[in-house]
Amino acid sequence: MKMAQLATPPIMDPHTANILICYLLYRIGRPVQASHLYDIAVGNDIINYFAYQESIDYLCSHGSVALNAGKNDKEKSYSLTDIGIRTAKELRNYVGKAYRDKLVSAALRYFARIKRENEVKIDYIPLKKGFYVHVRCLDVQDDLLDLKLFAPDDTQAKFLGEQIMLNPAGFYGKILDAAFSNQEETFDLSDN
Repeated sequence: MKMAQLATPPIMDPHTANILICYLLYRIGRPVQASHLYDIAVGNDIINYFAYQESIDYLCSHGSVALNAGKNDKEKSYSLTDIGIRTAKELRNYVGKAYRDKLVSAALRYFARIKRENEVKIDYIPLKKGFYVHVRCLDVQDDLLDLKLFAPDDTQAKFLGEQIMLNPAGFYGKILDAAFSNQEETFDLSDN
């Protein structure tokens, strides 16, 4: 196990989970879809599944967190109430900074990944010998980038796609930098 995981095992206490969930919603500052909150807290092994379930039930029933219906009742979200805001502000120090940092960091990474997935599409197109990694950087009206890269096999194609998705804006920027700094090939005429 990594040292950070050993230092911050999953929270098993629902009361601590209550504070952490309120703190996260306070720091994010907007409603968070129910499935996203679960993925952030439980999916990253920050809060134990049972403690999370008990905590969410408690927070909703005691008015710290409001469950908001979404479009077609599919995208339910949690938002913080005034009681929850007070909880986050006044009790945050009852939970170690390492846990607070870990939860907020996991949330920021999670939302950044969702944003990247909405802005960049990667498809893997099989060929007779290898794969194309089809990268599209999307904009409101048009594609900013539509590029196919060859990979000799499925494993390398997936790896290439994963590397691009780590920082799609950086990838796009490097392509532009290469294009703008590209120069015509020079020839050595010193022997003439």
